[in-house]
This record gives sequence, C-alpha cells and structure tokens, in this order.
Amino acid sequence: MRSEIVIVGGGAGGLELACKLGRKLGASKVMLVDSRLYHIWKPSLHEVAAGTLDIHQEGLSYQMLAHDNGFTFVYGALVGLDQAQKRLTVGPITTLAQEEVLPERRIGYAKLVLAVGSTSNYFGVPGAAEHTISLNATEDAERFRLRLLRLLSAADQDKSEGREGAVDIVIIGGGATGVELAAELREASRVYASYGFEHLDALRDVRITLLEGAPRILAPLPERVAGAALSLLQERHISVVTGCKVTSIEPGRVLDADGHAYPADLCVWAAGIRAPELLSTLGLPTGRGGQLEVDGWLRVKGAEHIYALGDCAACIDRNGQAVPPRAQAAHQQADFLRRTFLLAAKGKPPPAKAYAYTDYGSLVSVGSTTTVGSLMGALRGFSWFVEGFFARLMYQSLHLMHHRAVLGTLRTSLLAIARFLIRRTTPLVKLH
Repeated sequence: MRSEIVIVGGGAGGLELACKLGRKLGASKVMLVDSRLYHIWKPSLHEVAAGTLDIHQEGLSYQMLAHDNGFTFVYGALVGLDQAQKRLTVGPITTLAQEEVLPERRIGYAKLVLAVGSTSNYFGVPGAAEHTISLNATEDAERFRLRLLRLLSAADQDKSEGREGAVDIVIIGGGATGVELAAELREASRVYASYGFEHLDALRDVRITLLEGAPRILAPLPERVAGAALSLLQERHISVVTGCKVTSIEPGRVLDADGHAYPADLCVWAAGIRAPELLSTLGLPTGRGGQLEVDGWLRVKGAEHIYALGDCAACIDRNGQAVPPRAQAAHQQADFLRRTFLLAAKGKPPPAKAYAYTDYGSLVSVGSTTTVGSLMGALRGFSWFVEGFFARLMYQSLHLMHHRAVLGTLRTSLLAIARFLIRRTTPLVKLH
C-alpha cells in the first residue's frame, strides 16, 4: 500500500488537509490514517461529556468523508515509522474478544504529515492519571457522561429514601476546556433534574468546583474576558478556586499544597497537554512537551519529507512567535501545507515565506446561551471584547466553518437545519 501524501491524524487540521488535497489530487495520491472511524470537533467534547451533545448524531464518518472528498481512508493507529524506507506501520484492528478484523499494514509515502494531536500532561501529580478523566477523545467524554449518569441516579435514589445525596465534581484546570465544561455541566444538571431525577436540587446537590493554579482563570486571555467568565460561573453557583496547586489525587478527593481536601466523586483533568508518547519512539526530534520540532515550513527538523501540524508540532513562525496549541493554528497550518503540496504537484518550489501564525482572538462558551471572548483587530496588540448573543453566534460559526471545510457549503447548511430540528424533537440531554 502506498500514497503520495499520507496524513496521520484526522483531527481538525489533519482532516481539513486531507479533504482539501483530496478534492484536487484524488484518492490515489492522498491518504488519511486514523485510529477511529468517526470524526468529532474536539472543542465540542465538553458538550458530549455533559450529555448535551449526542456523539452518535454529531460524529462524521471518515469513510464517508473519504468517498465524498476524494481521499483514501485507512483505519488503524500508527505504531512504527521507517524513515529510510519511507514507510509507516499501522497496527491491527481487533474486537473486544481480541479477534483480528484488520491485520497490521505497512504504507509507503512520498510525503508524510503527522497531525496526531495531544494528550493530557499530568506534570507528575500522584494519582492524576489513575483517578481523573481527561477529555482527549470521544471515548473519554462518553466515559465521563455515563459515570455522571450513574452518580446522579444513585444520589437521586438516596434522596428519595431520605438519605443525603449529592454529587461532587472537581475540574482541575481553569483554561477554556475547564471553564466550558463547568458551565455546561451546571446547565445539564438542571435538565437532568427535570428528566426524571426529581429528588435532586441541581444547584444544591450537584456541586461543581473549578481549581486553577494561576492567579486567575483563562490566564492566556485578556483580563476582562477572564473576569466576565468568572462572574458568569459564580452566578451559576460554581465554586472557583485560583492559586490552587494540586499535589495529589486520591479516590474521592483532591488535595492541594495548602492542605485543603476537595471531595470528588468525579474528577476531570484539564490542566495541560503534551504530545502523545508515541512520537518519542519514532526517531524524530522532540522538544519540551514531546512535540515534534519543525521549521517555519512545518518540516520536521532533520527528517526529509516529514511534516507536522497542530498540537503535536513545536513551531516557531517567521515572526519568531511560538505557535500555540489551538484549533485556529491547526487550521492555518493545514492551509499552509495545502498550498505547499499543491505547488509541489505542479513542480513548483514551496512558498518563499515561512508560516506565520495569525491570532484572531478567542471565544469561550459559558453555557448554551452565553459566550465571552476577544477578537483581534488589524492593529497588532488590539483586541475587542465581545459577549452575549453576538459572541454566541460567532462561537457557533466556528464549528460550522470547520464543517464547511470538510462537507461543503450546501451539506453544512442542511446539516445545521437538521440538527436544529432534531434538538426540538429529542431530550435536551442524552439519558442512556
């Protein structure tokens, strides 16, 4: 098996690159490899975890996208790389009973793009890996949702029998993921209470605590955005503790450096990311956080014909700026590589100028109806604070823009209408 361009990782950047190249070059020259069969936009995983978004309705089939956009899809995880032979190894696919569905495969390439995303960085905190859930993938979000349902059911049963019943949720990390999850869980808890858990008081019995090590939440964003988000969380009876250094996590509780213990029936780790451990086994240069070291043209240093983009790439752009691990960076890098590869297909050299990251601002969802954020202006260093309905529309448009890149304008429009109608005919939370 061989392809001119092989892309490993079907996240936002990798999938958009595969779709855009596939439409131009065709399935014989573009291949996408992923360990899952369905794509979901990672920023929406907090909604899956809260139960307000059904992954079975939201997920997009890679096989369908490959057929419609003209690339080849290979199902399996990257397990090895032979740079000398320009060949990668994709692991087998087995059932839960360890029956082999697809064998191990080897794929030759002319150009390889690694877009494998990121995983959680636990910073050596004892018990973090064992006793927390991180929202890195759909299965993590589903695991959280199912455990939340069991806890709510048990608490409701206790209350109905006259015993004390409550659910303590601790979220470690006050970045965008932690803030969005906390707000979504508060809204979802109210909905769950009205869908059968009638003995629970959402505000009193579902206790949500957000722990952040920095002096304020949303530390990378402007202070006004962080302040607005904090006020909205507090209005929703979410306890926010800043300057909190978590030292260990045990079954049922989180401990900090000041000796405080926070009860935790359910604990989420959202305090940092790093590149997957696999990258350190491929013989490629990695830096802090396990990211692949790339040059300004997104080429992995010292590795001919291998590129990297998104969270797994440590990139310094042509302005000397460290590119942050954000979705908009992955989108921009995918477009840069698209231009690079299409020029190469015509026998032309790569772009004369290296990649430069453009920060268009950030938006943070604080529930299903409220969003806050900052938009970057044309002048360097200028930002425009936005909140409310206008900010919410812009936040929703980001998801639609991603769908438009992989589905096209017409299908994205029809899908948006269909989802609007489905939400009017199904429960507001997933109850099974």
